[in-house]
Amino acid sequence: MSRDSVSAAARRALSSLDSRIEAATGHDVDTLWAHRDRGVLDEPHTGLVDRHRELAQAETGVTFYRTLLNRLSSGEFPIDTALFSRIERTVKQLRDAADVRDAAVRQVLTALEPIEATARTAPGAAAEEISTADQAALLAIAGGAKLYEHLLTGRLAVTAASGTRIPYAELQRLASGGLVSVDTSHPVHAGQPVSLTDAGRAALAAGRRPPSAGAQTVAARPGAWPSTPAPRR
Repeated sequence: MSRDSVSAAARRALSSLDSRIEAATGHDVDTLWAHRDRGVLDEPHTGLVDRHRELAQAETGVTFYRTLLNRLSSGEFPIDTALFSRIERTVKQLRDAADVRDAAVRQVLTALEPIEATARTAPGAAAEEISTADQAALLAIAGGAKLYEHLLTGRLAVTAASGTRIPYAELQRLASGGLVSVDTSHPVHAGQPVSLTDAGRAALAAGRRPPSAGAQTVAARPGAWPSTPAPRR
């Protein structure tokens, strides 16, 4: 495989922190990598992208050994001493790869947190009106939701406690708007909790807010005198 092919494969790799990086920077990962290659990023963002590249490579290592372990346990090979040795060796390699991945995650977080702190000081769009689809997604997430990675396909999706499934692309869009956050301290294959941010709760409240008081019809209490009717035009 050529170096260009390896680079392209790495760019397509998803890490557990992609949505959080995109939310903090306002750019998708591919764009950030391209900006890094052109040398147009400032020092904090350059450091973040470099650490993210290391994380993407580490995630690829975990995926490789996990896939190999699945193959070894699939029944394709005869069950003998040689197979047990290969499985034991692969488990160790997977554990080592996971340790490298976890160290890379910590490095990304170290580079990301100052950028997130800066982003939080900027005015958000939480009070803006949200679409019906976004409102439904935020409402589902508010009841409890987790981001899962399918063990075999590697596809990411959010499953809410209500059973609602939210596509990963929609999660990324909500996260980029600062409306939701993902707890990446948990392994994604086991489920990373997704929750509303303060901005997300404000946006949901704004989307569910009833019409202005002047347009509301308030039901009178039983036995109360009717209010004075408004003059007709």
